[in-house]
Amino acid sequence: AAHKAGARVAIVEREQHLGGILRQCIHPGFGLSHFKQELTGPEYAQRFIDQVHATDIALFLNSMVIGIDSGEPTGDTSVHTVTLMSTAGMRQLTGRAIVLAMGCRERTRSEIKIPGSRPAGVFTAGLAQRYINIENLKPGSRAVILGSGDIGLIMARRCTLEGISVEGVYELMPYANGLRRNVKNCLDDFGIPLHLSTTVTRVIGHDRVEAVEVSQVDEHLAPIAGTERIVPCDTLLLSVGLIPENELSVVAGVELDPRTRGAVVDQSLQTGVPGIFACGNVLHVHDLVDFVSQEAAAAGRSAARCVLEGPGGGESIRLVGKNGVRYTVPQSLHRDGGPVTVRFRVGQPYRNAALCAYAGDTLLKRIPKRILTPGEMESFPIDPAAIPTGADTVTFVVEEAQS
Repeated sequence: AAHKAGARVAIVEREQHLGGILRQCIHPGFGLSHFKQELTGPEYAQRFIDQVHATDIALFLNSMVIGIDSGEPTGDTSVHTVTLMSTAGMRQLTGRAIVLAMGCRERTRSEIKIPGSRPAGVFTAGLAQRYINIENLKPGSRAVILGSGDIGLIMARRCTLEGISVEGVYELMPYANGLRRNVKNCLDDFGIPLHLSTTVTRVIGHDRVEAVEVSQVDEHLAPIAGTERIVPCDTLLLSVGLIPENELSVVAGVELDPRTRGAVVDQSLQTGVPGIFACGNVLHVHDLVDFVSQEAAAAGRSAARCVLEGPGGGESIRLVGKNGVRYTVPQSLHRDGGPVTVRFRVGQPYRNAALCAYAGDTLLKRIPKRILTPGEMESFPIDPAAIPTGADTVTFVVEEAQS
C-alpha cells in the first residue's frame, strides 16, 4: 500500500521467507472478507508475496532488527534509523517513516504460573503447530489443551487429524475465547469436549508429562478445592493468549497502551513518535487476518503520506471504552480527518445488546448486536464530522438493546 501511494519501501524480515505466521497456518478460513473466497494461510500470504515481488520493494530476509532510533529532526519530518543484523553483517537503513508489523508472541507456562514438575511435553499451541505443519514432527500421542483461543481450537482439530488423541480443551473463563465458527468446526464437528471454568492446576511427570491435574474455578477464577481430577496425557498444549512483540517499540520511545499492550495510535495509526506507525497484531490482537490486511494497508498509506507530505495534525479527540468495551484502537482521532473504523473487544459475552458511541450526553451512533463475545473483535465506523464542536472525548459502551 505504501509503494502504491508513491513511497520507496523496504521490508525487513527475521525469517528466511516472507509470510510470517501464515506459513504454518495450513487450515482454511482465510480471505473470506478480503478476497471473497476461502484460502489457507500460505495461499493467502502468497497472494501478497506475489504482489511484493512484482514491485521494486527492497527485501532484507534473514535480518534481525536490533534497534530503532526515535528520529533526528530534519525540517518538519524525522529521519529514523533501523539497525539490523544478518549473516552479511550489520546494516543501517534510514527512512522518514517506519511501519511496525512484528506481530505477537505466545504466553508461556511461566507467564501463567502452572505448578508442578518441568518435564518435556509442554508446548505452546503455535510451537506445536510449527512442529506438525512445517517440521513434520509429532509432539505427542495424547494431548490436553489449556485455553480456548483460536490457535488452541485449531490445534485440537489438527492433532485429531494427525492421530493424536485430544482429551479435551480446558478454559479458565466461563466462555470460549475463540471465534464461534472455530468452536463449531474444530471441537463440535470432531467430538472434542470443551470444559469451561476449568484450568490445569498441576503438571505431573518427571522426564515426560504423564498427566495433568485439572480443577474447576469459582467466579473469582480461583480453583475450587475438591474438584481436582487427574487427566492422563503425554502432551500439554497452551493456548493462553498472545502478547504484542513491542520490545523494539519501547526502545524507539513509543508509548504502549496497558490494555492492548500495543502502541497508542491516532486514526492514521501513527504512534506518539512522529513517523512511526503500527498495525496488525503488534498493535492489538486480531482474530481475522482480513482485518490485519485492512489495517496494514491503512498504515502503509499513512506512512507514505507522512513521507511525501509530512506528518498530519489537527484537533485531537480522545476515544475511550467503558461499560463493557475494554479498549479502542485507535485511541484518538483528528476532527479534520475522514471516516475511521474503531476496533475493540468487549469484556464479557452479551446477547441482544447494542454498541453505542457518545460525545458527552449526545448519542452519535447505535449498532444493535444479537451476540457480543470477547473472542470476536468488533468494528465501529464513525465520522469525525458528526462529533459536536467542543467535544474532546468519544466514549464507546455496551447497552441493552432497545425493544
